[in-house]
Amino acid sequence: MTDSTAAPGRTGLWLVGARGAISTCVAYGVAGLRHELVSTVGLPTELPPLNGLPLVGFEDLVLGGHDVCLRDLSSSAGELVRAGILSADLVAAASAEAAAFEAAIRPGVLDPADTGFADLDSRAADRGSLPPRDQVAHLVGDLEEFSGDHDLARTVVVHVASTEAEFAPQPAWESLEALEAALDAGVAQPASVLYAYAAISSGRPFVNFTPSIGAGIPALLELARKVGVPVAGNDGKTGETLLKTALAPMFKARALNVLAWQGYNMLGNRDGEVLKEPAHKAKKLKTKDEALRSILEGSSPELSTQVGIDYVPSLGDWKTAMDFVHFEGFLGAKMSLQFTWSGCDSALAAPLIIDLARLAELANRRGESGALEHLAGYFKAPLGDDVDHDFHRQMELLHRYANDIE
Repeated sequence: MTDSTAAPGRTGLWLVGARGAISTCVAYGVAGLRHELVSTVGLPTELPPLNGLPLVGFEDLVLGGHDVCLRDLSSSAGELVRAGILSADLVAAASAEAAAFEAAIRPGVLDPADTGFADLDSRAADRGSLPPRDQVAHLVGDLEEFSGDHDLARTVVVHVASTEAEFAPQPAWESLEALEAALDAGVAQPASVLYAYAAISSGRPFVNFTPSIGAGIPALLELARKVGVPVAGNDGKTGETLLKTALAPMFKARALNVLAWQGYNMLGNRDGEVLKEPAHKAKKLKTKDEALRSILEGSSPELSTQVGIDYVPSLGDWKTAMDFVHFEGFLGAKMSLQFTWSGCDSALAAPLIIDLARLAELANRRGESGALEHLAGYFKAPLGDDVDHDFHRQMELLHRYANDIE
């Protein structure tokens, strides 16, 4: 491995979905951290033992990204100020950094299935209609231009765009050779796969914070190992699922039989609007349910789990999740746990994005490649061969990784 103690240098944080609420919180959050206008609340990398790692400093992060929408960053910031998530003072103080980020945003590639949504950039639609090799060439070109313009040592690509529609698996995804042949033949691919391919093939770490496919197919994991690039994902764990993966191990450890775990989510903003479409919702529901079932496997033959998601426009960037857990104790006594989680997904996700970018950059600098299994605690559906969804054991794995480096 390379020397991880060497200075990281200027590092690009390239956000796919750059004008969304999460990216907006990342942009103003990084600026606030750089100028000590906000605290490090929500950043596990600022706690022991992770704070002993030689991570890139906030002052050395340079932001850019792709988006398929036309709204500018100031509009997204204004919505978050009105929602009480960003402060007007922070937005004013970080205006120069926000303008630099906006100037570095380029049109992404739009999946044909998403052409019905509002405020879409026609340039992204044009790119999405091109053969996949041409789409990749545009994406890589944008990354190369960004790197050259800002004299970057390396760039981490993080996918935070809205959940894409569910795609049927392709035989081409099973091996790198098959995927390369499919790209050469012009076989259409989901946008998240093209973003991941563009990043990995050009030697850049890729992190998928969404339920979309991203690098989570054998072909791209093979490419990551071949090129020597680290990847991480999928689907950031910020709220209800975080609670589930922390609480479910308690029931199992105490030999309490969970009979049913019912969850119901309400959210607004563009993510909620996208998830009201059945093809987009299906992928999200799958990752939210799989983690819980994995932990509770063998708990009870009667186990029933269900997750629902509804779009409630008036909630804006706030989300409410209500869960009902029905369980059996000694002597067959049936009991229940009920809880409500109400939070801002963007404010919860943004510090994790910053963490993941810094940790992926370190892994890249150390010469690590393939799935970063020690980052499993950040995701609902983590990449890796032997995934453990227990949040406590996931964090132990990350801490062991940090201690081994130290």
